[in-house]
Amino acid sequence: MWCTIPDVTAALSLAPADDALAAADAGGPVRRSRAERQAIVLDTAERLFAGRSSRSVGMDELVRETGLGKMTVYRLFKSKDDLVGAYLARKAATVLAFIDAELVRLQGDPRAALLSVVDAVERDVTRTGFRGCPFTNVSSEYDDPQHPARSAAADYKFELHTRLERLADEIVPGAGEDLAAQIHLIIDGMYLSGGLLGPDGPAAHGRQLAERLIGLAEARA
Repeated sequence: MWCTIPDVTAALSLAPADDALAAADAGGPVRRSRAERQAIVLDTAERLFAGRSSRSVGMDELVRETGLGKMTVYRLFKSKDDLVGAYLARKAATVLAFIDAELVRLQGDPRAALLSVVDAVERDVTRTGFRGCPFTNVSSEYDDPQHPARSAAADYKFELHTRLERLADEIVPGAGEDLAAQIHLIIDGMYLSGGLLGPDGPAAHGRQLAERLIGLAEARA
């Protein structure tokens, strides 16, 4: 498998903190930990990337927006490519943590747990300002399949599919692979349709289609 999401997120905290640089960047006695500075950079990247695109945001602009010094930012992320990959890895970790919490909450009811993932997607694609799936949007900007953004997006899709397949196998033991693939396609379709046609387009029918496919799979089992 490609470099995993845990590998990327863990790498963000490997280097020692540089409190002296943090204080200098802040222009005063404020001393930030490495984790706090990482959060500032990634929060800034998320805001800028979401409003435009990752390619259109240069590192000089991003550094200015963080309020940190250029040396500090480059100590945290050696290149723009590394920063983009870390941005997607953090977003993936957040999404997967939410899904995992839902799976724990709905343990013993795999049908409800699987549909809760689809429900979460529906809430996402119908929110104000939705511009499409960030993993698809950002990774599509880079042609190199080994680019950190492509790797982070692929890892996220793999981890999501693993969870879908586990739930599907609980619903239809021994035949969950097809059901998981179908639900995954619904999710990808909802993100694409929601970004292009809005929340009242085909994306609004994702939950209904998921229920139908689960019902058909259960009837065949």
